[in-house]
Amino acid sequence: MKRKIAAIFAADIAGYSRLVAEDEEETLRRLAAYREVVDDFIARAGGRIFNTAGDAVLAEFPSAVEAVRCAIDIQESLRTRNMAFPPTRQMSYRIGITIGDVVERDGDLLGDGVNIAARLEGLADVGGICISRAVHEQVANKLSVQFADMGAREVKNIPTPVHAYRVAMRREDGTYAPPQDKTTKSGGVRRLIVMAAASVAALVAIAAGTAFYLDSYGPQPARRDAAKAAAEALARLSGKPASPSPGPTAVAAAATPEPAASPVAAQPGPAPSTSSASAERFTPEAVPFVSERTRIALARDYVPAPAHKAFATTINGVSAYVTGQSSEDAAKAAALEQCQQRAETSNGPRKCELYAVGDSVVYAHSKPPLPPQPWVRHDPATERAFSAAEMPLVRDTGRARLEANYGSARRTKAIALGPGGQFFYSVGGDLVDDVVRRNLEACGAQAGTACLIVALDDAFVVPVPAVMKATGFFHAASHTAIAAEARDEVARRLAGAASGWNAIAVGTAGHPGYGLNGDREETAVGGALADCSTRDQDCRVIAIGPFTVEDN
Repeated sequence: MKRKIAAIFAADIAGYSRLVAEDEEETLRRLAAYREVVDDFIARAGGRIFNTAGDAVLAEFPSAVEAVRCAIDIQESLRTRNMAFPPTRQMSYRIGITIGDVVERDGDLLGDGVNIAARLEGLADVGGICISRAVHEQVANKLSVQFADMGAREVKNIPTPVHAYRVAMRREDGTYAPPQDKTTKSGGVRRLIVMAAASVAALVAIAAGTAFYLDSYGPQPARRDAAKAAAEALARLSGKPASPSPGPTAVAAAATPEPAASPVAAQPGPAPSTSSASAERFTPEAVPFVSERTRIALARDYVPAPAHKAFATTINGVSAYVTGQSSEDAAKAAALEQCQQRAETSNGPRKCELYAVGDSVVYAHSKPPLPPQPWVRHDPATERAFSAAEMPLVRDTGRARLEANYGSARRTKAIALGPGGQFFYSVGGDLVDDVVRRNLEACGAQAGTACLIVALDDAFVVPVPAVMKATGFFHAASHTAIAAEARDEVARRLAGAASGWNAIAVGTAGHPGYGLNGDREETAVGGALADCSTRDQDCRVIAIGPFTVEDN
């Protein structure tokens, strides 16, 4: 026997006995279909099913974050499937997750970790998820969901109380309901502790991704049709493409289709630089715009697949790949067709382009420009609450969209801003680093130059001027108002001023004045003007934080 620490996932169907009694044949048929979804999500998240019995599933995960994310994906996917049935015939899982020390014996897991997961499952709502305190500590700051503290609960056959939390689940309108504190009786998972059965092979399923939005100065398209969205979701859950793929043995999978939740339109701006088709070898970790989940799916499914295959994407991450096509041309056509179908139902940039054919990158554009790391620096001296009305460089129409769609949206969310006022933002993501990267890539591709993360969740994370008006990004090395011989020194001193408010002033001769590491914007501005006046005349402030500025 081998001992180890693992995240244990326990699930069974609420009211399963009643469903069987009412219609055994139909219930068993739907159970098999739902289990395909469950098993597939578990496999895709790196989990392993180690025990099953009837309607119940026990699985282990090496990561608590992946276990909870997988549980959320399962519940949301099955909620979509249940929409086709009346409430009395809906088939919903309860899921419990804990981290514990377990014993492995002949592939099965035993111990308190398994027992506690089963008890947590019994505390979960129908269609809900209940986690232990140990799991909550691991995922609270890594997943953009809410939790309800249920406190310590006495549960059967566990000598000490179990501190439990409920996870908020999505409503039918796409919003998240705060989890309510109520208990339910435990179901059939406890049977798994003493019963063993074979695991079921996983099928292809789709991982949900972050909803992306692109600012524009043009007209807004209409909101996506709810019925069409539901049909698309059902098609994705079934593992079938939205339309038939050319080629008799085609295998198609969405590479995180990223549905959008509010109207957007195309953003004007410089087009990315183009080059001839690259001979670069395809590597999933280098693919821009898409989520880490999509990269994982590409590494698992696309890379090892033989020819003929292709992968297409948009800059907001709507994408699709196909394998097993009859020819290279058929692969390219199928990838573009399926990507375009998904793009047409999303509220973002709708132009799909081939990124890879076979094992070669054929993307016609250069890599999106990115700023140097770190992409986000938290500084309590300069961070303040996000306000759409104070968004720098952006026109009033863009601020109105941010006010309507960003301010009240759920985390994780971020805004990337270009020097010409282009901006790209996303809401409802999982991992902060993933959301930040994808916003910067999409904004950079649209702007043709590196963008800046100005807001993360509900705060500005760069110094946003209030006493003066931002007019662009400040680059000391190329700013013509600064004397040429002084530009390197300005850049060096700004690089060394890592916190607080920074301002630069110049006089008629281009001699700079510095206001660095100020506790307030006004302090930095006053310091820069005073310093400049000691070596030049008619001084004026030209930069605050990362922005060039002028008088309001």
